Amino acid sequence: MARILIIDDEASIRRTLREILEYEKYSIDDVGTGMEALSLLHDKEYDVILCDIKMPEMDGIETLEAIRQVNDTPVIMISGHGTIETAVEAIKKGAYDYISKPPDLNRLLITIKNALDKSKLINETKALKKVVSKQYEMVGQSEALQEIRELIAKVAPTSARVLITGENGTGKELVARQLHELSNRSYAPFIEVNCAAIPSELIESQLFGHEKGSFTSAIKQRKGDFELAHGGTLFLDEIGDMSLSAQAKVLRALQENKITRVGGEKDIMVDVRILSATNKNLREEIEKGRFREDLYHRISVLLIEVPPLRERNDDIPLLVKHFVELICWQQGKPLPLFTDEALLELQQYKWTGNIRELHNATERLVILGGNTITRDEVLKYARPLND
Repeated sequence: MARILIIDDEASIRRTLREILEYEKYSIDDVGTGMEALSLLHDKEYDVILCDIKMPEMDGIETLEAIRQVNDTPVIMISGHGTIETAVEAIKKGAYDYISKPPDLNRLLITIKNALDKSKLINETKALKKVVSKQYEMVGQSEALQEIRELIAKVAPTSARVLITGENGTGKELVARQLHELSNRSYAPFIEVNCAAIPSELIESQLFGHEKGSFTSAIKQRKGDFELAHGGTLFLDEIGDMSLSAQAKVLRALQENKITRVGGEKDIMVDVRILSATNKNLREEIEKGRFREDLYHRISVLLIEVPPLRERNDDIPLLVKHFVELICWQQGKPLPLFTDEALLELQQYKWTGNIRELHNATERLVILGGNTITRDEVLKYARPLND
């Protein structure tokens, strides 16, 4: 049942609105002043707020401003003394809508329904953002991870290019996302390109875009990832697998801050911060002629090496707890309890697939195990292939 708060200094208006809205099956609270409303909002959450404009002590606009500092619940302003200027001011201050007194019943109910839809979207967005941020959270308290966090805190606010190294599955993408989120570009796009997953003949189109007709399947113009990341961060994952021809174009883009689409002639200015990652030893790749040394120096102003899980196995219980919460939320399952012996067993394994492999093992345990995960279930469902 949706909860609505009515703020109006006239008791008769509050009573009338309450009767109408309770008949429509809404849960209603009402107060006579803005101060009472703010006090109530510290203890309760509402889906929609109806607020009068002309009130003693604190008027409706002041109340609206104070509410906006507390939360983003849709506020519908109601007044019998308002003007167009007042309505415009209310909307500018963050009101969802403005209705004149006496309110037309149909319009009031439709406005409340629309505001409830917005409130639902706001709550869903908050929940999704929370899940997304939790997915990309760096979990653990090991000394190695603490050092990486400290390094990220120093590097993120700068514009320096960073090369992130480490084995597959160690969480290089998480480091890149943290660098973006803590940077001055966090409001702008974070675009990720997996260089290993894109065929070499398509990587240039992916990065720089193409003009219509530039090749057989180019049926329309397409912006590349450099353009899409303009103002933000471009994360080149597995950059060691990028073709030499694409490396040359990336080098030019970094040197000149401009690109040219495949099949195009026009230079396009771009402003992106480049973060790169690889599981390869780029020094060895340079010696074998598979990676450009000049590009290496361009992308590796700062180096961050992510340790394998076997070097931070004290973090495994925290990682398992984190994964279990995410997996159970996604699959609608109750949270199982892991015994100390089960966690200790997980800490003994050599996770060659690192965090990714541990996540998969945890998911198997959640799906196949019982309400309490024991050492026997770990031995049965989670043992890595190499053990």
